[in-house]
Amino acid sequence: MKQTLRAVTLAIAGLAALLLPARAEGQGKVARLLITPNIREVAAGDTVRFSAQAVDASGNPVAGVRIRFNGVGGEGGEIDSAGVLIAATTGVQPVSVVALVAGDRPFIERFEVRLVPGPAAKVTTAPAVATLVVGQRVLLSAQSYSRAGDERTKRDNFTWKSSTPAVARVSADGVLSAVVAGRATITVTAGGATSTQAVTVVPNTIATLDVFPARTQVRTGDVVRLSATARTASGRAIAGLSPVWSVAGGEGVVEQDGGFVAYKPGRFVVMANVAGRTAESVITVEDRNVRRPVSVVGRLPRTEFSTAEVWLHPNGKVAYLGAHGGGDRFWTIDISNPAKPTIVDSVVLNTRLVNDIMTSEDGKVLVATREGAADRKNGIVICTLDDPLHPKVVGEFTQGVTAGVHSAYVNTQPKYGTFVYLTNDGTGAMHVIDINDPAKPKEVAQWKTPRADNGRYIHDLEVRDGLLYGSWWNDGLVILDVGNGIKGGSPSSPQFVSHYKYDLNALYKDVEIESGAGHGRGTHTAWRHKNYVFIADEVYRANPVKGAKDASADRMYGTMQVIDVSDIEHPKSVAYYTPEYGGVHNVWVAGDTLYMGAYDAGFRAFDISGELRGDLRAQGREITSLYTGDMQGNTKNKAQTWGVVVNPKDGLAYVNDFFNGLWVVRIEPRPAVVP
Repeated sequence: MKQTLRAVTLAIAGLAALLLPARAEGQGKVARLLITPNIREVAAGDTVRFSAQAVDASGNPVAGVRIRFNGVGGEGGEIDSAGVLIAATTGVQPVSVVALVAGDRPFIERFEVRLVPGPAAKVTTAPAVATLVVGQRVLLSAQSYSRAGDERTKRDNFTWKSSTPAVARVSADGVLSAVVAGRATITVTAGGATSTQAVTVVPNTIATLDVFPARTQVRTGDVVRLSATARTASGRAIAGLSPVWSVAGGEGVVEQDGGFVAYKPGRFVVMANVAGRTAESVITVEDRNVRRPVSVVGRLPRTEFSTAEVWLHPNGKVAYLGAHGGGDRFWTIDISNPAKPTIVDSVVLNTRLVNDIMTSEDGKVLVATREGAADRKNGIVICTLDDPLHPKVVGEFTQGVTAGVHSAYVNTQPKYGTFVYLTNDGTGAMHVIDINDPAKPKEVAQWKTPRADNGRYIHDLEVRDGLLYGSWWNDGLVILDVGNGIKGGSPSSPQFVSHYKYDLNALYKDVEIESGAGHGRGTHTAWRHKNYVFIADEVYRANPVKGAKDASADRMYGTMQVIDVSDIEHPKSVAYYTPEYGGVHNVWVAGDTLYMGAYDAGFRAFDISGELRGDLRAQGREITSLYTGDMQGNTKNKAQTWGVVVNPKDGLAYVNDFFNGLWVVRIEPRPAVVP
């Protein structure tokens, strides 16, 4: 979850530990609590009311007891003091039940409720096999989803069936075998959901099988698109076949569409198999060799407050840096000399933190977000930039967003003008604000995912070419038409385009193992580049490392996924990056380089040229890194890198670190090789 909510959660947890000590058997009047109903799994979308009765050591009810339920931390639901649990989405909800008796110490019983996907409503299969030859075998896999789109594959037993087993039979574990020429329909069932796939079996007249290219030379991370062609004895190509691909020779993967990528240098043999006939391609792979040195050009430490987002004015000479942790301001910084970034002014706002700052593309307007305002207005503040070093507050928008605005995106479309797309901390809705007159902002639209407010949260958003990419935490990536036209959308009428949702619980199961149930995790940010959207998750530990303190007690986690949106209505994940240590926070793309704030892993930069598939870290695509902890910041010698903004004027990266202020970084040319 966002930094402020995490801080509040940890504070509450610490207070609870002090005020509500752990149960001590045999002490006090209450010996145990009888909690009903005795269920510890609740389907997402359902509501359960728990109750508790306090009894003494003999099992007799204790009189005069006040019972309170508390839910601290966790993802997916909430529970009120009366015991009503709302399961908004999947996750884990830790629950503490406190029994209070006058003159006695509090007694606590703790349990966890797993919030699981609802019944299966949809089943999909892969690979998509249309034509087989007699004797061919293909392994099919199935995935199942609830009505809300939550994956439940590991919870379901799949039943496979062929309409004509004499033509094509399918085993209980999904192995499809072509028997004789003909047609069949393969059906897979999970609960009440089914999926069908039509299969045509043709006679096996294959005389030769060839793979193209037969040999090639590439670098690690390059994707080789292989194709297999089967021919009859007369040389006629047999169309529509689906070969089974495999690879030998080293660390690399081939997918069943023939796409191969190598992680380590070496020689690989990639084979295609159709009904016992095989053909191969020999691929020689060299090191990607993109590693480069990095240097620190300039430094602006912050000691009084921690810092949030950084943004650059389009003139490339001014930076804006938000204060966090009670800073109630953002600074304007002269970066005309990047080696000596200098604070020139600050804009003081009624807020505890300015998480996000952004200017319009023409550099005339700036928007800053507010969370934690003393008057609870929060919302956004709008400044004009006649002098970029001295922003002038001319307006604000607070209506309906008083719970706080975490992120805002300023976008101009020639047809519509300039609008702010902002996140609502309270409802998880996206609001669209018309700022064509900066002094008189007005709301023109709202949009939110279809779920209960308590389970909805939108963390960040981006708008490119009339499409909005929303990071909706538990709901994943949502794409809306806000002026592109593919769905008739506009800023005042956002229209749904597509949705990519994934199993956060499965992806971060190791975090639960390491830190306990109820860790915070969700889709944090998104960035569109070419035919990809890069989405990064923010993942917190549920509890600190037992017995540890300071930097060793806590850390961040996360994975960046690469989503292929070449078919914008059917996004799919094709590649990923998971740091060995640290998280993945905000990203920035310039050219073929992706820059990342990796939280406690510091600053990272990656080569994202060409087609992307598989594990980007294993492929050697990391260009450089920098640990942004030092002894001058707000928190000594600990990195917490939030993000990066690249100055198009000189290519320098402006890196904002939560604990350490601003870093100005240059990626140096690769050193010349001396013979």
